[in-house]
Amino acid sequence: MTTSKKLSDKRLKEIAALPVTFDEDIPEFSDSELKGFAPAHPEYFKVTPIKKAISIKIDLDVLEALKAQGKGYQTRINEILRKAVFSH
Repeated sequence: MTTSKKLSDKRLKEIAALPVTFDEDIPEFSDSELKGFAPAHPEYFKVTPIKKAISIKIDLDVLEALKAQGKGYQTRINEILRKAVFSH
């Protein structure tokens, strides 16, 4: 039986502080080398997020500006929110 537990902030900091040793078996890769990597089974990474219908109020000028860009304004709203929430 497996249980799912979230790691505490304290434990995450402890893990991040652990030293990383690079050698011939575990080389350090440059950013450009890492960008060239791809998953062995990319089909496992194509997950469609679950959508939830909600009702929100936004400023009329913002809504009109998004609608003026053409069809798909709700998708654009979602993309804007996703970037705002998940970018660091």
